[in-house]
Amino acid sequence: MENESYKHNAVPLKHLLIWANRELGRTDSTATKEYKIGVCNMIEGALHWCRQYHGFAFIDNNDSKIDTLGYYSRVYIGSSQV
Repeated sequence: MENESYKHNAVPLKHLLIWANRELGRTDSTATKEYKIGVCNMIEGALHWCRQYHGFAFIDNNDSKIDTLGYYSRVYIGSSQV
């Protein structure tokens, strides 16, 4: 039997994208590199799954060295349909 409540508990992709971008812009001590990696993986997966992925931009291009906190401080771009 299919769980009917699942259909009513879905989060709109646009809200998920807004949340993820807000989290990736955080600078407090709990917004660690590992935390941001998890957020990046989640939103990239959701955007790709829905075929709405259109890339990302670093928040600070001068702080975007691979595998640093700055590398994961970014803003994701969804299509205009999101």
